[in-house]
Amino acid sequence: MSDRESGTYDVVGIGFGPSNLSLAVALEEHRANGTENQISSLFLERQASFGWHRNMLLPSATMQISFLKDLATFRNPTSSFSFIAYLHAVGRLPQFVNNQDFFPTRQEFHQYLEWAQARVAERVAYGSEVRSIRLPSDAEPERADHLRVEVVDATGRGVRTIEARNVVISTGLVPSMPEGVERDERVWHSSEFLERFRRTDPRELCRVAVAGAGQSAAEIARFLYDELPHAEVYAVVPSYGYSIADDSPFANQIFDPSAVDDYYFGTEQTRDAFWRYHSNTNYSVVDDDVIRGLYRRWYDDEVRGVRRLEFLNLTRVADVKRLGAETRVILHKGPDAEVRELAVDALVCATGYDAMEPTGLLGDLDRFCLRGEAGRYRVERDYRIATAPELRCGIYLQGGTEHTHGLTSSLLSNLAMRSGEILDSIVARRVPRDAGSPVLAKAGGELG
Repeated sequence: MSDRESGTYDVVGIGFGPSNLSLAVALEEHRANGTENQISSLFLERQASFGWHRNMLLPSATMQISFLKDLATFRNPTSSFSFIAYLHAVGRLPQFVNNQDFFPTRQEFHQYLEWAQARVAERVAYGSEVRSIRLPSDAEPERADHLRVEVVDATGRGVRTIEARNVVISTGLVPSMPEGVERDERVWHSSEFLERFRRTDPRELCRVAVAGAGQSAAEIARFLYDELPHAEVYAVVPSYGYSIADDSPFANQIFDPSAVDDYYFGTEQTRDAFWRYHSNTNYSVVDDDVIRGLYRRWYDDEVRGVRRLEFLNLTRVADVKRLGAETRVILHKGPDAEVRELAVDALVCATGYDAMEPTGLLGDLDRFCLRGEAGRYRVERDYRIATAPELRCGIYLQGGTEHTHGLTSSLLSNLAMRSGEILDSIVARRVPRDAGSPVLAKAGGELG
C-alpha cells in the first residue's frame, strides 16, 4: 500500500478472526449478488497469517457448537462458504456424515476457517497493526463522515493511513491472569499453551499445575496427563471440582438469534435472569465427556496405587514466586484461605479472558461515543456504538457487547447472523456517492 490511500473504504475491519472473517464472507456474497452500489472493504490483522486459538488446537479437542453454526449458514443456508461446502470442496463430506457427529474437532474447524479466509484474502492486510482511529485533522464536526485509521506495518514500511466510512472492531478477547501473577517462561496463559509447551523439553516437566475451572483448563490437564506419563499433574480448581456445561436443547435456545432481541429489548430483570440461569452454558463449565475422561484417569490411577493426577478443589492461585530455577505457586485453599505452596516446573493459567475494550483505539473519538449509566458504551441493536449526531460514520463492535446483546456477543454461535446484521446496517445507512467522489480501489489492487 501507499503511505496514504487515495480512496475511502466503506468498511475497514480491525482484526481478522472468525467474526470479521464472517463479515468478509457476507460482503463477498453481497458483491456476488451484483448489487448496484458495491461495498468496498479492507481488513487489517496484526498477525502475519490467519490463526484462531492456534495454541489450543489440542489433539481430539472438539468444538462446543454444531458445525452448522459456521461463518454463513444461519444467514444464508445456501452459502458456498458453509462448513458443508468446505467438506465437499476437500472431498470429505461422506466421511464426515459417516462419523455421525455434530461437533468437528477444533483442528478441522480451523482448517475450514483457513479455507474460507483464503477465498477473501485479497481484502486482508496481514502484518498490519492498527495504532489509532481518529477524525481527519481538517474535518469540521458537522462533516465528520469518515475516519482515518493509522496502521503500523510489520514489514518495516512504516506507518500508513487508511480512510474509512465505517470501522468494525474485532480485536478479540484479552488473556486474563490471576491478580499479581505475571507470565514468564514457566508461567503461561492457556492462549499461548501449545507454543510454550513445544519450546520446553518434556523431560523438564515433572510437576505441572493447571489453574482454572473451565473447558480449557480441563483439556490442558488431560493433555498434560497423556503427553507426560512421567509427570504429576495438579488441577487447581476454584470450585468444588469441574461443573458440567448445560448443552441441553432448551438451554441452548439462549444462543438462538432471537434470544439477542429478548436480551437487548428486555428489562434489567430479564437480563439478570439470562446470566443467572444460563451462564452455565458457557462460563467456567466443562463438557461432560472431558470431565468423565479426567475422572476415569484419576480413578484408574487410584486402582493401581499411583498418584499422578491430583485435583486441588476450592483452591486459587494467590501468587507465584521464583527461587532460582524453581517456581513456587502460593495457593489459598478452602473457605479459610489456608495457604499452601506448590513447587512446579510449569504453571498454566487457564483463567479466562477479559472482554474486548476498544477505548484505547478510539482515543479522542471516545468523546463522540455515548455511554450509559454504568459507564459502558451504548450500543445499538445493529452493534453500532451510539454516537453524537455530528459523527456520521459508523463504529461497530464484534465483541465487548455482552452488556447490551447478551451471552453470544463474543461467541461463534451467532457469528453469521451478527455479521449479516452489521452488513445490513452499513448498507442501509450508506449515503450514495456524489458524481465527483473518488473511485474506490479494490483492496487486492492496492495491496499489489
